Amino acid sequence: MFRWMLRCALVLALPQALVAQEAARRLQRFRPHGDTLVAIAFYQPATGRAAWLGADVRVHAASTMKVPVLIELARRIDSGELAWDSTLRVENSFISIADGQPFALDPADDSDSSLYAMVGTEVKLQELARLMTVRSSNLATNNIVQLLGADRITATAHALGADSVLVLRGVEDIPAFRRGMNNTLTARALVQLFSALLSGRAASANSTQRILGFLAGQEFNGGIPSGLPAGTLMAHKTGSQTAVHHDAGIVYPARMPPYILVVLTRGYGSEQDAEAVMGRIATEAHAFATHR
Repeated sequence: MFRWMLRCALVLALPQALVAQEAARRLQRFRPHGDTLVAIAFYQPATGRAAWLGADVRVHAASTMKVPVLIELARRIDSGELAWDSTLRVENSFISIADGQPFALDPADDSDSSLYAMVGTEVKLQELARLMTVRSSNLATNNIVQLLGADRITATAHALGADSVLVLRGVEDIPAFRRGMNNTLTARALVQLFSALLSGRAASANSTQRILGFLAGQEFNGGIPSGLPAGTLMAHKTGSQTAVHHDAGIVYPARMPPYILVVLTRGYGSEQDAEAVMGRIATEAHAFATHR
């Protein structure tokens, strides 16, 4: 009887196993060549489907570090220490962690210049968080990191299982960058953070909905979304810095459970080249996630 049940279980599991094998085989075509790096992490919690390629390689986080910043902000709001409607005086003067000297951000180097007109004024945390996410505002990010503390952002990421996340500072701290004092993480760590959001472990239900709403409002969609079927919803965060280009988030297929896809790249000649690779990976991942 038990032998028969085991045989039935193996037969039922075989198609799923074959799907996973095929996904792993297809990932191999994205293995790094020469000086390029591609790290991929795919996970669909409801089905248990997963695929990994270089998922534990530590890389410069670029603006994907704004995901743990968002989560830490939400948790501090949930604790009552802050509120989404709390205001923060926007400053454009920060202290380098490398040499202790002040530095300012240049709006020409920021993907959002609108906030610079508000320096010296009070802006709601909700609006700063939105700009940090949908437009990847560096000025909003540095003000929020200065408020929260980089060490506490890292500690919260670790508490959620994203042990490889290291947030040392805000962004555009050039002396720190030159000394290799950078925010770093792995593709697997970002899966852990997005899994925590999906499961409700990262923050309260209200704060989680806000975070996902910000992520779904992302204005830079040339990476993973370019490889998804038209109209597919994705809540994600991009990140670019010199030759580093990333995209990571939650994809919501029309008739299947959501899945998490992270693609981290380094060494491509242009952002467009990196995004083209991300789009091809997204197409493969979506086929894997929606296979019945």
